[in-house]
Amino acid sequence: MVHGASQSTEDDTPAQISMAGTWTLNDVVPGCKVWVHRPMGGKEGNMATLHAEVISIRDKPRARVPHAHGTGLSLSANGDDHMEDKEYYVHYDQWNKRLDEWIPTTRVLMDQELTWPKPPKKEQPKQGAEKKMPKKAGRAQSQSQGQSQSQSQAHTPVPEGASTPTGMKRKREDEEDTSADASGLATPTNEMEHPNAGLSKAQEIEQLRTSGSMSHQHEARVKNLVKIEIGRHIIEPWYFSPYPKEFSYTPVLYICEFCLRYWASETQFRRHRTKCTLRHPPGNEIYREKEISFFEIDGRRQKQWCRNLCLLSKCFLDHKTLYFDVDPFLFYCMVRRDQFGCHLVGYFSKEKECGEGYNVACILTLPQYQRHGYGRLLMEFSYELTKRENKVGSPEKPLSDLGLLGYKAFWKEVIVDFVLNIYRTGGKEADISVDEISQKTGILQNDVMTALHELQLLKWFKGQHVLVLGDEVLARHEKTLAKQRRRIDPTKLQWKPPVFSRAQLSFGW
Repeated sequence: MVHGASQSTEDDTPAQISMAGTWTLNDVVPGCKVWVHRPMGGKEGNMATLHAEVISIRDKPRARVPHAHGTGLSLSANGDDHMEDKEYYVHYDQWNKRLDEWIPTTRVLMDQELTWPKPPKKEQPKQGAEKKMPKKAGRAQSQSQGQSQSQSQAHTPVPEGASTPTGMKRKREDEEDTSADASGLATPTNEMEHPNAGLSKAQEIEQLRTSGSMSHQHEARVKNLVKIEIGRHIIEPWYFSPYPKEFSYTPVLYICEFCLRYWASETQFRRHRTKCTLRHPPGNEIYREKEISFFEIDGRRQKQWCRNLCLLSKCFLDHKTLYFDVDPFLFYCMVRRDQFGCHLVGYFSKEKECGEGYNVACILTLPQYQRHGYGRLLMEFSYELTKRENKVGSPEKPLSDLGLLGYKAFWKEVIVDFVLNIYRTGGKEADISVDEISQKTGILQNDVMTALHELQLLKWFKGQHVLVLGDEVLARHEKTLAKQRRRIDPTKLQWKPPVFSRAQLSFGW
């Protein structure tokens, strides 16, 4: 039953609203929006009232304890006795998607309205579209169709079964790829079919902010892991990751921090730790300075390790779509060394052969090491490799919300530092071009222009564009340089651009 008024949505399809007192918990289905309480921390009992969309409904996990007679909450006033055994997976409006969670039905506010899901949009047939022949059409009907075709050449019908088995196979593969995950960070996907093709930079950034990981997409999946134990850290995943079903919703998923294998049983995990001999990523160490090292791993040679790395990274990357096809990629892992081994801090991957000029396909700093400058170190190292190749590069789009902010901050800092060095050596009237900035820093020209416009450094003076560093920009840059930060020392990089033969670049496609 539906009561009350309606409100307009983005596609002008009215969403029905049931006012308070006209609906019960039995009426709530996935897609409904309700008002709920959410603990906000701080003082005890500090609760916020938020509008949330119900994504999924499940039975509440039961503890194996005897029930006490005559105790417990009762929702009989609303006819929802059994609904106290349910849980809702909700997404809070205007909140980051990583904060989605399972909540008990007791946190739903019954004295507020309920917004029903929008009705499915009906597809209107295109004008001039041909009516397809029914599959049960016999041979006589096909022959009569052929006779009519020979009599009149003005209309050429498409024969039934025109799609070849190869085309059907490709269609199934595309459906499997899109059903795996509808989003990605810097995903190794085909850019020829990129939805942002043809958009300006400002439009692309705005689309990232409105439809990226900051907002919920219905195609995305419910988080299937509760906690992850890796090394000395216990982490709460942010997003869905396609681990096998038998590991879903276990209290803790145990991951070996060296080989990245995973277990649901703590006993099996502890037994493995006594036998595991791996103490560093299974690749070549190409950089070492103090306690920081970088390893280069070939996805074709170390498939299982790289697949495990992708599964782990998907827990914290909303825009990652590929997890098992690791052959076309190289993985550069940053670790911290101590007496126990090399502990994974973060990584980035890049395609072995990329026609679009991307120098990063996917980049991640594990949550326990975030806000320590390691993300910037990963970006700087990726551009150092790009400069060794005598190229310019850019991270693959789309970027996540955190990735976009991190890269824009990195571009600004590098470009301002480069321009200041030019001014110190050549004076304030030194000539410099965007192309020169791009070649010296390894940053793509479009990204350079984005950073210059963000900083408002471009000014029109006497018929030409000039770069003007204002006092505010200089003060912000000096404050950034005052921070104690790790930097990449190019002299410590022992690496040559890998060259792959045609046979090494054939991945069984």
